[in-house]
Amino acid sequence: MAGRRRLLAASCAGLALAACTTFPQDPSRGPPRIDTRHSSLNHESRVRYLILHYTQLDLQSSLDALTRGPVSSHYLVTDGNPPVSYRLVAEDRRAWHAGQSHWRGDTALNSSSIGIEIVNLGPGTDAASGFQPYPEAQIDEVIRLVRDVVRRHGIAAHRILGHSDVAPQRKVDPGPRFPWRRLFEAGLIPWPDEALVDTLLPSFRAALPDVAWFQARLAEHGFEVPRHGTLDADTRRVIVNFQMKYRPGNHDGAPDAETAALLEALTRPGGRVIRQSDGTLARYEPRHGAAR
Repeated sequence: MAGRRRLLAASCAGLALAACTTFPQDPSRGPPRIDTRHSSLNHESRVRYLILHYTQLDLQSSLDALTRGPVSSHYLVTDGNPPVSYRLVAEDRRAWHAGQSHWRGDTALNSSSIGIEIVNLGPGTDAASGFQPYPEAQIDEVIRLVRDVVRRHGIAAHRILGHSDVAPQRKVDPGPRFPWRRLFEAGLIPWPDEALVDTLLPSFRAALPDVAWFQARLAEHGFEVPRHGTLDADTRRVIVNFQMKYRPGNHDGAPDAETAALLEALTRPGGRVIRQSDGTLARYEPRHGAAR
């Protein structure tokens, strides 16, 4: 019996010693030694695009969808008086707003964009156009927000786009009632040189290019579009979305002379202009490294 007690005591002592023993720590499991004294001059924001949407829902339904549903956006601009911009996703996080998307060879644009949703009921709400207008105060707030995001991330003016630009087969938002021209007048986006468009119109009225020309120019502009030379439903949808932005009064999807002149101006070197801070117009050419 005494021997068994001595054996038990020895076992307990051994366990206590093991519990107190400190084993060498694996150095690879510790925190890295980060030194931030040296910084490269060669970098930019990961954000390259800003994409505008309408929600097609009222404010509360928009908040519910964007905070609890399967989609999200970085910002939601309300339609109240005054309107407010809600930040729903931090800008260093990827929001799920663009879906399957494409622009000038870039795809999966959720990974490289800031998404702004605008409370607007979209189509089917107005007998004249089928789309709900945007209140003036709401557009003013959108412009303030776009200007702020673009300034902080250095987003090139030609990369401020609509959902309809990057997903024309699925989406038409922000629709023909969204005043893209207001963004141009605010100096945020380039616009086709209207004098050049007027000069080009007579020649296009005299001889309209074939469908293959329209498809090639739409692709050069940035759209993902068929290239088979046939005016099919997919090509018409792309033309509709192009017209909604630059000729919202008539977005019938027909490849006509005015659409051709707008496309020619937007894809010709020197054919785009942008408004400068002093109000004057200048030729828009993307800065070095931002051609796409």
